[in-house]
Amino acid sequence: MEKRKKGGSNNGGIEENTMAILDTSGFNRDSHHRHDDSLAFLEAVRSASLLPENGTPPSSTMCEAIFQILKEETSLELIMGSYQLLNELDKRFPRVCLPKMEEQASCLQPTILNEPVVVEEAWCPFTLGLDRDDEINKGSSGSIDPLGFHSLIQELGEMINQRSKALETKILRKMLLLHYLVSVLEGDFVPRNKAFKEKMSWTLLRDSLLNMLLGSRKIIYKSLVKDCLLVISDVFSDLYDISESSSDVDSVAPPSNEISHNCIAAFALALPELKRSTCIILKNVLRMMMELDTSRNVADVQGLTTRADGVRSPAAEIILDELAYNSDMLSPFFQVFDDPWWKLKMIMQYFQKYIPKFPVRTRRSNSTVNDSTFEGVLKCFSNSRSTKNIIKKIGMDVAQLLLGHAFLAYLSVSVDSSAENDDFEEMVKGSSLTEICKHIIAAFTSIRKEYKNTEILFLGKEAVFTAATILSTKS
Repeated sequence: MEKRKKGGSNNGGIEENTMAILDTSGFNRDSHHRHDDSLAFLEAVRSASLLPENGTPPSSTMCEAIFQILKEETSLELIMGSYQLLNELDKRFPRVCLPKMEEQASCLQPTILNEPVVVEEAWCPFTLGLDRDDEINKGSSGSIDPLGFHSLIQELGEMINQRSKALETKILRKMLLLHYLVSVLEGDFVPRNKAFKEKMSWTLLRDSLLNMLLGSRKIIYKSLVKDCLLVISDVFSDLYDISESSSDVDSVAPPSNEISHNCIAAFALALPELKRSTCIILKNVLRMMMELDTSRNVADVQGLTTRADGVRSPAAEIILDELAYNSDMLSPFFQVFDDPWWKLKMIMQYFQKYIPKFPVRTRRSNSTVNDSTFEGVLKCFSNSRSTKNIIKKIGMDVAQLLLGHAFLAYLSVSVDSSAENDDFEEMVKGSSLTEICKHIIAAFTSIRKEYKNTEILFLGKEAVFTAATILSTKS
């Protein structure tokens, strides 16, 4: 892993000039000119670092000031301005990247393909790796520690559950703050994980922000996973309530007397989309957790990990246990969690908890084993007894939702020629698309036969129609 120092001979002068804009009022909330000074500061940073082709990255002090504006300001203009600037700076000056030869403008120097380049002194919004309070207090006052990250997710859940009609900028600020923090985690983890798969260097992932955050003693890992699920479910349910409620902007209370009616209307229209993107952001957090677990398992098998890496339950197991405990989360979760391979894998694991063992007969013996393939799961719905047993354990609606989502996810992965995955091949080994389509139709036919008064859900009808259409084109 290649490391380089952030730098530029003009950094000191740029920092002095731009920070001087805030020196007259700083973040003193009693200052009458603080709002205008903050806007001028953001524009000065943009002009110095982003507009020139050879612009230099802002100093840690400047980045921390931008981040503090995002964390603490109540002005819509400052919240959006600081959020956009932080994201643009991260794209222009990534902390970790896998540069290609044609991308040297971002990484500043030639390097080997897929060799991660890490900027050693780059500012980071997280305070990680320090668990004692006295050590944390020595760090940056504007940074977020693992407990703060978890608390942010919990606070968002509480705000959404309150369902207050008063439109406040607080929820916007919290959502955008979470969006930015997750984008930092993703920007650090994705190139490291890609490099790990090629080089099998566990140190790359051990030093990732995500691994250090999840390994912190300041948070309860299981609670973090459960809170992500809970907020996804609550936000998704709230979106339906918004779509069914009146869209009269005049009934919404303004967040501030200083904000115009046009801003209120724009905010009211943007909030649902922002909530949808928050679901996607939390989905990305869970996906990265599961990808980290997968890579860690590979490292364990190869003896690359040590006792210092600790032990934690796989995120997928925690998610499945929570979905089994609270089936109301199933529909929102699998609608938001649209990664087809992970969706199919998780549904397969869910079914494995409840399906009966499938009998396998050979010339030498009659034995019962658990057929772990997708076709094996579908075969469990082929007869009356096993269908009733499964539905008795997980419920009619849950069974239909899982079957429908699993089939559509299977189709998505099977037609994606770029998705070369050994686990997927293991799940569908020996099964053709035609056979899977026949089995999905048979599964819903069996459900309809055994429960004649039960209405097939829309997702189930979609799966059956899609399967029948595929079969008709192959006949």
